[in-house]
Amino acid sequence: MADLRTQLHDMLRVQRAALLLKLEGLDEYEARRPRTPTGTNLLGLVKHSAACELGYFGETFARPSELQLPWEVEGVGPEDNEDMFATEDESMADVLAWSRACFDHADATIGALPLEAEGRVAWWPEDRNTVTLGQIIVHMALDEARHAGHADILREQLDGAVGLRSEGNNLPEWDEQRWADYVARLTLIAEAHAP
Repeated sequence: MADLRTQLHDMLRVQRAALLLKLEGLDEYEARRPRTPTGTNLLGLVKHSAACELGYFGETFARPSELQLPWEVEGVGPEDNEDMFATEDESMADVLAWSRACFDHADATIGALPLEAEGRVAWWPEDRNTVTLGQIIVHMALDEARHAGHADILREQLDGAVGLRSEGNNLPEWDEQRWADYVARLTLIAEAHAP
């Protein structure tokens, strides 16, 4: 049986993989296109997660990286929510390469430190900003799971690709009619409870 650090690290890796999977087969337009009133987009979810990992597994544990947050390079700051989208000057390939490098840096920190290693999250309130590596792995795995769920729904709305695997084989193997019947049933249940 794997030790706790390996188990937690594997959980984080699964969430990263789920996020990256949702970009497979998409062109630049579909990866970038805002799909909610607040601009949520598939490529932005990956960029955001990578930026978070770079900060939490870098600065928090005094393990700086040669990588920079994109807004630090441009000197403009993240005030425009820049971690949540690819800018005009960033290609999807650029964002994915940078994200993978951020994930590699996080993996190196996780591999180098014990779960009990203490760090400080500078952007958290002072009364709770002293953390352990274990806490941060859990924090990031949960955050990325949330974003992987967002991405799953966005991708399903785009082309029907669902689930953890691109072929959707972690869902019931129903044909299109079975899914339509299922949705119709849920709609009737909801309507029966309408005000």
